[in-house]
Amino acid sequence: MSGDVDRTTRRQTHNLAAERLLSYEKFWKEHFHWLESHGYQLRPRYHPNWVPSWRGTEKFCRDFEDGWEFPFPPFIDATRISDGALVALKKVSKPEHPHEADIARLLSSEPLASDSRNHSVPVYEILHVPDDDEDLDVIVMPFLRAYNDPHFDTFGEVVAFFHQVFEGLQFLHEHLIAHRDCNGCNIMLDPSTLYPNSFHPVCTDKTRDFKHHVDHFTRTQRSCKYYFIDFGLSRRYKPEDMPPLEPIIRGGDKSAPEHQEALLARKKSNLCNPFPTDVYYIGNMILEDFIRPKQGFEFMKPLINDMIQADPEKRPTMDQVMSRFDETRKSLSESKLRSRVVQRGEKPLPKIFFGLGHLARRVQFILGSVPPA
Repeated sequence: MSGDVDRTTRRQTHNLAAERLLSYEKFWKEHFHWLESHGYQLRPRYHPNWVPSWRGTEKFCRDFEDGWEFPFPPFIDATRISDGALVALKKVSKPEHPHEADIARLLSSEPLASDSRNHSVPVYEILHVPDDDEDLDVIVMPFLRAYNDPHFDTFGEVVAFFHQVFEGLQFLHEHLIAHRDCNGCNIMLDPSTLYPNSFHPVCTDKTRDFKHHVDHFTRTQRSCKYYFIDFGLSRRYKPEDMPPLEPIIRGGDKSAPEHQEALLARKKSNLCNPFPTDVYYIGNMILEDFIRPKQGFEFMKPLINDMIQADPEKRPTMDQVMSRFDETRKSLSESKLRSRVVQRGEKPLPKIFFGLGHLARRVQFILGSVPPA
């Protein structure tokens, strides 16, 4: 009995807390009607007159769509009123990130926008927040998912991901743009082919109306495109600036050897070339997200080991990475590409369960002449 009382008390406490917007959410509430006037509808939670759906009920706030805040400031989800598309809005402080909007605008403008090698998130428009002392912009982009959500089913799907990421970074470097924070958190996928009926922006395994679990295709059935996001630390250079030396700014991946050495030396002026550091970030992402936790990615080790070398000058350029990766990809058999991606240490029962499902899909794809990647 006391356990039920405790659960009820915790639920009531959580429900009351959920009625108060978090500090970063208040900006969106204050600009609800302004965004609406520009064609973007925020969820009911952010309406100035919002009344929580669970108020006056015995139910848990998380059982309601408006009981979920968007968890990644400074982003928010919105619906484009003209066509009902789910979009992402990002609040950008121009004094803090003076280059982000310009780089995003450049990459979303012709002729770069239509280049198939461009894997920088498209920008639909940039809105300047009116009457704001902080000089804020709101960047409107497609709503994306984490690059590994849903999980990769086959090696072919992962190899296609590697190709796009390498190609996208090569494209940036070709145009003298260093991302400077291209860790796994800043690589996402366009879900439109995998989730043709969309999904809820926070509870991404549910439908937009929050009533059902959402279904999706595999990447083998329908290929998808991956994008780099977050150009807040990025820089664009002129040919005469190359190779650049920039003050070290540590992004999401803080393990780059050149950054560690500079910090340990406690130099007053810590400078490095950000292009080899980009190469390290991508190599380290593949090491930490694929080679170490998953079985069967030894074929990537020689290239990745070179990409994460301690000496930045010894790392390959992205042109060299692409050339070597193309040779590696050609060496993989169709059987390898169609094989299931397995976590190290996977338990026997899940291995059997997931293996049978994968086998059924594999036979279906082979009979249907669906390519492995």
